[in-house]
Amino acid sequence: MLDASNAALGGSGVRSSTRAAFFISDSTGITAETLGSALLANFPGVAFTRHTVPFVDTVEGARAVARDIGGLIAAGIQPVVFTTVKSAEILGELQVSGAVIVDLLSGHLTELEVALGTSRSEQLGQFHGVGDIERYFARMRAVEYAIEHDDGQSARALDIADVIIIAPSRCGKTPTTMYLALQYGLLVANYPLTDDDFPTDDLPNTVNRHAAKCFGLTTTPLRLSQVRHERRPNSTYSSLAQCTLELRRAEDLYRRNRVPFLNSATKSVEEMSAVIMQSMRLRA
Repeated sequence: MLDASNAALGGSGVRSSTRAAFFISDSTGITAETLGSALLANFPGVAFTRHTVPFVDTVEGARAVARDIGGLIAAGIQPVVFTTVKSAEILGELQVSGAVIVDLLSGHLTELEVALGTSRSEQLGQFHGVGDIERYFARMRAVEYAIEHDDGQSARALDIADVIIIAPSRCGKTPTTMYLALQYGLLVANYPLTDDDFPTDDLPNTVNRHAAKCFGLTTTPLRLSQVRHERRPNSTYSSLAQCTLELRRAEDLYRRNRVPFLNSATKSVEEMSAVIMQSMRLRA
């Protein structure tokens, strides 16, 4: 469990101003962490230590977590607890801890009960179930498609792709591809722009006839050089000059072929995916 004294003191004996954020769930904790983190992102001036506590689905488990939280409060730390626990009894045990409790579901569930004219289910963890089985399998098929078509490994069935992400190496193609596949069930391929693809006015032969499905990524030369340096330090591949050249050629190629593109340097995978879906008019 948590060491309250270590959490309260910043190692030098000076009490830390860092707050503790708990994400507590009766299931995996993914929803609590995602929604809670989205709320905390609005307070960039406050530092948080984060603790995700999944599968708190018994009163005894809730009491154990409440004791840990109470220990932090006793040490001078004021935790904030984000929870998606549905059981009123379990939630009550967490509230006894004395921490600020942000119930991420209660208000919305009450509104839905009124709107739908029916009561919520008390089954624990139901939110995290597979749900629509067809949608689940669609996502799995999309992941398989993304793996097969990662980094231009296959040109098979590109005609059924929802989008083809093109970019120089290490601009964020693969993580964006996988996120779109797993989160939205979209069929996404990605293709690396290499020296072999230049000079040319047209898109590479592999993707040229699918130009309407292409979306480009770029970044800043310095950022690309830093990322590549981690893979191949002190190489031509990671040099600032090479990165500058590749990015300039890629952006010129996008503009000539009217391929929409975005700069990935300061954007998260979630943000890039949202822009791609909006730009390409894709729906999950």
